Amino acid sequence: MKSLKKYFAEGLGTFALVLFGCGAATIASVSQSGPEGIGLLGISLAFGLSVVVMAYTIGPISGCHINPAISIAMLAAGKLSVKDTVGYVIAQCIGAIIAAAVLYLLASGSAGFSMPEWGLGSNGWGDGYLGEYNMTSALVAEFIFTFLFLLVIFGTTAKNASPAMAGLAIGISLALIHMVAIPITGTSVNPARSLGPALFAGGAAMSQLWLFIVAPIAGGLCAALVRNVFLDD
Repeated sequence: MKSLKKYFAEGLGTFALVLFGCGAATIASVSQSGPEGIGLLGISLAFGLSVVVMAYTIGPISGCHINPAISIAMLAAGKLSVKDTVGYVIAQCIGAIIAAAVLYLLASGSAGFSMPEWGLGSNGWGDGYLGEYNMTSALVAEFIFTFLFLLVIFGTTAKNASPAMAGLAIGISLALIHMVAIPITGTSVNPARSLGPALFAGGAAMSQLWLFIVAPIAGGLCAALVRNVFLDD
């Protein structure tokens, strides 16, 4: 029962992250006849603040990973069991998919809605996607920013760190990452966050999904290695 509570918490937290973050990108960033779009800064804050509020909501239950790259890195660092890693990743992916379904339902209620090439806040790169950066830039950005993100997480959750501040620091770091990386890839650093929207957008979003699975996981594993060798608490 305790494991099920943790897995449910991870699914719920990932649901909230994708709904708030991708919702900001899909709905609130669009300037139409209503309020002005919130722009890059607003989207960045939506993702960051989602992590902050979820960290204090489900953190005591599951640790609030809400990201397969984090759970796999925690496994590599010896902080999570294989069983819980599998359970967390499955729950995170399910939460992200449900959030994308809800977002699709909301977005499709707008008059004249049609699914864009990279719809629902999908991640991508290349011609037609935001800053039109190439695959190399996308791969490097996702790897490096996930690496830095995990170092922040390892540092703020270490034994001698202040647990009350961890959620805030992690959320701020994610917002900072989005401020830089959105024009390059839309910012993933989270395979589940990329999976949900891509399943509904299809097309290029699905064909490019592999990068947003491989690069964040590789970046997280590299951070776990650095933590174990150089920064072990």
